[in-house]
Amino acid sequence: MNTETISWKEFKEVLINNSELYLQFQYADDKWVNAAYHITEIKQAPITSVDCGGVMNKWTEIIVQLYEPQNQQQLRSMKVDKALSIIKVVEKALPLDTNGMVKIEFGNSQFDARQMLPNGINIDGENLVIDLRPDTVQCKAIDRGGSCGKPSKQKIELKNLAVAESCCTPGSGCC
Repeated sequence: MNTETISWKEFKEVLINNSELYLQFQYADDKWVNAAYHITEIKQAPITSVDCGGVMNKWTEIIVQLYEPQNQQQLRSMKVDKALSIIKVVEKALPLDTNGMVKIEFGNSQFDARQMLPNGINIDGENLVIDLRPDTVQCKAIDRGGSCGKPSKQKIELKNLAVAESCCTPGSGCC
């Protein structure tokens, strides 16, 4: 399953449908999060912004934070049902927006911490593999067909009130 972005609801459904598999994350080509990782936190971040075209935007991000302990090795990563049990604990305390966009936050000594998007979710044998790729920066104004750095302009029709109009003049009885 290739994804551009995935909602929290869709992400959870994939986990629920594959609860017997091991959950593994790939953060770059041939780079894997150590199997000893922990899900340390799940954050809900409501975002409100105004873009360079002057338009307000709102969305919610659900950020799953992974921690890779140093000097700790294990052969298998956690099972998906273990991740679901952590999600259940989180959702008891914090109802998560089902439409929120999922991001995975990860970093280690060779890879600066960053939030990444699940670029793909695939089954590989006994593993549910989430392929992570960095998010990109975009210009919403240009994406809307506008211009970066210039507010959206509304066309206003101006009427010259100094020009006499034929339909309604004082004493004509039209008003």
